[in-house]
Amino acid sequence: MKLHSLPTTGLLAITTYDAASIHVNGQCLTRSFILTGERLIEDWPPASIADISATDLLPLAGLGCPIVLLGTGRRQHFPPPALLRPLYEHGIGIEVMDTQAACRTYNILLAEGRAVAAALILEHSA
Repeated sequence: MKLHSLPTTGLLAITTYDAASIHVNGQCLTRSFILTGERLIEDWPPASIADISATDLLPLAGLGCPIVLLGTGRRQHFPPPALLRPLYEHGIGIEVMDTQAACRTYNILLAEGRAVAAALILEHSA
């Protein structure tokens, strides 16, 4: 799906997505990643929500974003609360949704000038 242009000049925005890839400012990404308006962390380890660990979430605490969107793949899956607790303790709000919904929400919050991070899992069929 191609997303409409939003006022995000100079920031990293999601331009298109489908089941296998997400484009950030035209760059095609096919593996899970973390994104803020200023930073792209490629090759984030989780390939599915079942793979996610506390170690995978550590980089999110240091991004300076009070909102994190966790895109859990094709479907919304809630990780165990204990896994998210360290982020809550840092005052970070976590919104869990499927990855495509997280893409849309990220762009909306970015266009509003909000400090937001998206941790997006891209699942691949075996």
